[in-house]
This record gives sequence, C-alpha cells and structure tokens, in this order.
Amino acid sequence: MRYDDPMNWAFGILLFLGTVIFMEGFAYAAHRWIMHGPGWFLHESHHRPRTGNWELNDLYAAIFAVPSFVMILGGVQLGWWPGFTWIGAGIAAYGAIYFGFHDIIVHKRLPTRYLPKSDYMKRIIQAHRLHHVVETKEGTVSFGFLVAPRPEDLKAELKKRARAGVRRPAGAQERVGAERQDALLTEK
Repeated sequence: MRYDDPMNWAFGILLFLGTVIFMEGFAYAAHRWIMHGPGWFLHESHHRPRTGNWELNDLYAAIFAVPSFVMILGGVQLGWWPGFTWIGAGIAAYGAIYFGFHDIIVHKRLPTRYLPKSDYMKRIIQAHRLHHVVETKEGTVSFGFLVAPRPEDLKAELKKRARAGVRRPAGAQERVGAERQDALLTEK
C-alpha cells in the first residue's frame, strides 16, 4: 500500500473512521469490565473528589495511547503495513475526542465556558453525570462516552437498584448534596 495512491487514501480514511467508531465500543467494554472490574484500583480515583490536577485514573490515558503510538510508528517508520498508521491515528483521534468531551466539557478539568445546546450533548453529559452519581465499583450505569442511553432510562435503572452505591454527601453539605442528587435523578 502506497501513501501517494488516492485509492489507498480513501481506504486509509475508511480505516481511520472505522477505528474511531470501533473505539467507542472498545471504550464501553474497557470502562465496564476493566475499569469497573480488575482495574478499579486506578479508576476508583475518578469516582472520588479530585484533590489536585491529576488522579490515578489518568494512567489509563497513557496505557491506551501506547497501541496508537506503536501503530503510527510502525506504519510510518518501521515498514509495517501502512494501514496501521491509519488505525493508530483513529485511536489517537478517539482519545482527543474523549479528552475534549470527558475531561474538558463534563469534568471541566480545563476552564471553558461551553454550555451544551444540542439535545445530543445534553444527553451524553447527563448520562455521564448519572454514571458518577454512583461511587462504588458496582451499580453504575452508562459506560459509553459518545453513545449513551436516555437519561430517563438510566434514572429508572438507578431507582430499580434502590440507589445502591449512590454517593452519600458528607458534612455540612449533606442536605444540599442530597437535594442535588435528587434533582439529578429527577430532572428531565
């Protein structure tokens, strides 16, 4: 496969886009069965209040960047099949989309004035916030990042589980925190 062949560019772009789409399924599975499974020792920090700029969960970004880096390096410099370059770039693009959505828009780790206006953005942000209402390894809902169930369905699932694992507010903020949780679970 040569990089200067237009037909190969079209195939490469399809590989790239297919990889981005595939990564949403991979991210769902990794989040549900690794991060909320044996990898909870790192991910747990993400379900607790952050005390600095970093949390152990941030190591997942480095872990998931390795295949992207290796594929791009192999495809560009080491003579591997050039398709690996497109796949590696697709993984990197998904990582950038994830960072923008998850870390900047939802968790506001960088200052932004972004206010969601579209129904889609409101839906995925609310779904991710409902995921974080639960602070335990089990009992969480909504593991995807760019595709999420309707918030009404997630709230019904949390209610069905008798709110098991739902974060309990502590200290002076107890009443305010409980009201915020109730509002999050009942808002439309």
